[in-house]
Amino acid sequence: MNSPAACSQSWSISEDSLRRYVQFASESCIQELLLSASDSESKKFGINGNDGWKVVTLENEVEISKRRSGSLHIFRSRWLLRSVSPEQFITVANAIDAAKQWDSDLVEARYIKDLEDNLSIIRLRFGENSKPLFRKREFIVYERRETMEDGTLVVAVASLPKEIAAGLHPKQNDAIRGLLLQSGWVVEKLEDINSCIVTYVVQLDPAGWLPKCFVNRLNTKLVMIIENLRKLVQPTPPKI
Repeated sequence: MNSPAACSQSWSISEDSLRRYVQFASESCIQELLLSASDSESKKFGINGNDGWKVVTLENEVEISKRRSGSLHIFRSRWLLRSVSPEQFITVANAIDAAKQWDSDLVEARYIKDLEDNLSIIRLRFGENSKPLFRKREFIVYERRETMEDGTLVVAVASLPKEIAAGLHPKQNDAIRGLLLQSGWVVEKLEDINSCIVTYVVQLDPAGWLPKCFVNRLNTKLVMIIENLRKLVQPTPPKI
């Protein structure tokens, strides 16, 4: 029999309730992603806003920015991908391919449940040989994919609340369940050329004991994965 303490840490909810919750949560995440992309676009045209983003580095058409949110920063990268269409890039803009780029010691990545054609629940588990940020950690996340009216492609990925995640997939062994507070892609097509602008946002709390400054430093590297994903869809550089 489960103890009261154990029961209070997991929720068993119906699939319909889970679907409605994830639809609501992911809609908020999508709007945040679109706002992050539009903030960056405004700065490109010299429009300054009090949005809290601070540019960390800007070179080779790549902008890396951060914004404080609680004790952890949100990180954002924005890349112009030449000779890569939105349709090409979106094939690798997903939770599993991103996790493979975060750390090569991804020992499990599988879909737990499909709630709709564009809405899924995924488990990501990293092994003992992973970097400290991911070592022996697992994440239960939703993934939602949407195409906006103007053709912009958006993929929103974030952790389920720990109680719902525990009800869907109880934590096993000595794994540490981290939280992907928010992440995702906004892929915008450029009309005049077969290229696109990709904005990637991530805020991750690995849980367990790690200094916040250490977590923030490693989070900076996570937003650099767009270059690795580009190579998956464009193995060789375009001819000039």
